[in-house]
Amino acid sequence: MNPSTRSRRFFLKSSYLLAAGAAILSSSLLQAQSKPNKKPLIAYVGTYTSPLKNMRDTQVDLPPGNGRGIHLFKVDRSTGAMTPAGLHEMGTSPSALVLNDAKTRLYSANETERLDDKESGSVSAFAIDPTDGKLKLLNSVSSGGKGPAHLSIHPSGKFVLVANYFGGSVAVLPILPDGSLGEATDVKKDAGKVGPTKATNAPPGSFAFSGHDQTHAHMIESDPSGRYILHVDLGLDKIFVWKFDDKKGLLTPNTPHSVSLPPGDGPRHFHFHPNGRWLYSLQEEGSTIVLFDYDPEKGQLSSRQTLSSLPPGYAGSNFCSGILVSEDGRFVYVGNRLHDSIGIFSVGKNGELTFVADEWTRGNYPRSFSFDPTGKFFYTCNQRADNIAVFRVDQKSGGLDFTGHYTPVGNPSIIIFLDLER
Repeated sequence: MNPSTRSRRFFLKSSYLLAAGAAILSSSLLQAQSKPNKKPLIAYVGTYTSPLKNMRDTQVDLPPGNGRGIHLFKVDRSTGAMTPAGLHEMGTSPSALVLNDAKTRLYSANETERLDDKESGSVSAFAIDPTDGKLKLLNSVSSGGKGPAHLSIHPSGKFVLVANYFGGSVAVLPILPDGSLGEATDVKKDAGKVGPTKATNAPPGSFAFSGHDQTHAHMIESDPSGRYILHVDLGLDKIFVWKFDDKKGLLTPNTPHSVSLPPGDGPRHFHFHPNGRWLYSLQEEGSTIVLFDYDPEKGQLSSRQTLSSLPPGYAGSNFCSGILVSEDGRFVYVGNRLHDSIGIFSVGKNGELTFVADEWTRGNYPRSFSFDPTGKFFYTCNQRADNIAVFRVDQKSGGLDFTGHYTPVGNPSIIIFLDLER
């Protein structure tokens, strides 16, 4: 056999073996991807509570008190159903929760107005047991104002940001090496002219009035880069933008420092699109969604679209709650309280929204909602119905299909999820 023939046969045989190996590897990867995740999935539910015995904190939200602290549930990955798995009892209304990126620490904003004889809410830090998800309290510190209603973690992982609704202030809390919290490195108190009691864009016949009696910082979160911090004040009808020093934990007013929403509409929550260039703001009393273009280099917002969070033709009072952009960026979900629905909107190529449908929440006053880690299930915290309802998500249409699963829990405010190690 001449050398050229031998070389050609060697090449053909090698190519065949490589192709076969690639096919086997590809098949193995597909099988691995199709295998269900067998790790336990835990849900943490923050609630509104009544003060515990011998505790002097005051619970500020109404209606008070049916929750018992942070409730733990085991989640069935195939059906979305939840079963009780524990409780960290607290009488301080842990109404907002957030996990660090490593999923080793949990932080709660406790919506009280007194801490150790001082007018302040608190933020608590917990260590998470990786085997069962149980919580161990590390410490609690002042939130820098009364009634903290929202918190988030800066992308650096070094700071917790908290918005104090009844205090009208925002604060920066350093995360210490063990995950506990230090005293605030910065506290900023909102100031300005409070908006009118009648929302500019309220539905016909609406008597919705909630926060135009004083300043109310309702949400605070970093932009995706971590360079700027945004927070909303519902009473002032503004979104504020701050430059952030992630070495010292200090906030400096950006230029311009704020953008205004229509008087009385009351911005409550916002959510960035995954592309980081669009921001959707939800107004509590006006029942509107506003699309802003976001300049990540300058930290500047410019509004481009306003539409109702409610279905066409709705009349009467409504209070919006939360807003959530799907992970793929194709849909936006908003909460309507009194109408008790989740509004579903599709996202166009330029970010503008189109109403798709609304889904009844199967309960009263949906305060917040969340996807499970796969995005296949959607959970609504029906605050005044004392339940959480579970929906299956239609990945193509964005629609929500009720699974029939209710989870009883007193005054649920927020739900977040954790994959356990075992």
